[in-house]
Amino acid sequence: MNSTTPTTPTAPVAEGDGESKTTEKTTTEKTTTEKTTDAAATSGTETRLDKTAPESGAGAGAEQDLDPEQDLDLDLDLELDDDESDKESSGLATAAAAVVSVGLGIVSLTGAWSGRVAAERETLIGQMKTSSGGSAAQQISEIYGDAWHATALVNGIFGLLALLVGTYVLVRPAFGAPSAHPQPGWIRAVAKGGIALGVLGLLIAVCMYFDLIVALPTAPTTAG
Repeated sequence: MNSTTPTTPTAPVAEGDGESKTTEKTTTEKTTTEKTTDAAATSGTETRLDKTAPESGAGAGAEQDLDPEQDLDLDLDLELDDDESDKESSGLATAAAAVVSVGLGIVSLTGAWSGRVAAERETLIGQMKTSSGGSAAQQISEIYGDAWHATALVNGIFGLLALLVGTYVLVRPAFGAPSAHPQPGWIRAVAKGGIALGVLGLLIAVCMYFDLIVALPTAPTTAG
């Protein structure tokens, strides 16, 4: 008898099963490829954004750096304008003070209406004091001497003011912030002229007040 080898039955394969598996595999590969491409595109976009962001940030930083510089330039321009205006006003004030010192010195030499008013006042007071009677020496002292001394005192005050104002003009550049431009020569010359006139007027007034130049007249003595 011939022995028969048992065989394992195999399941029948349908014709459409192979094609469906091939289609599924192809679809899976396409999906995987699309995902990979999308991921690469996304990463590239993020990389470009990362590179662009610092540039934009740098631009903003540059703009921020430029704005303070522009503001600083404007502030410096304004400060320079203020300094120039201050220097100009200071120079005008110094020149005016020099001219005033000369005027005060001239008044101290020639006299002023205030001196005449003071002299007339002293004369009136002396007349009232001697109206009821008095010696000749007393009348000379009260009516003439006091008026003379009052005029000398007023002139001396004007001479002292001229001296002080002229000295201030000369010593003003030594105080405060140093100036880039020196004081004009004509201002110093005028100030020195005012000082000279003031000193001269002050000396004359002192001599007049103490009767050093012209002494008061004396009354003649009567024979007894």
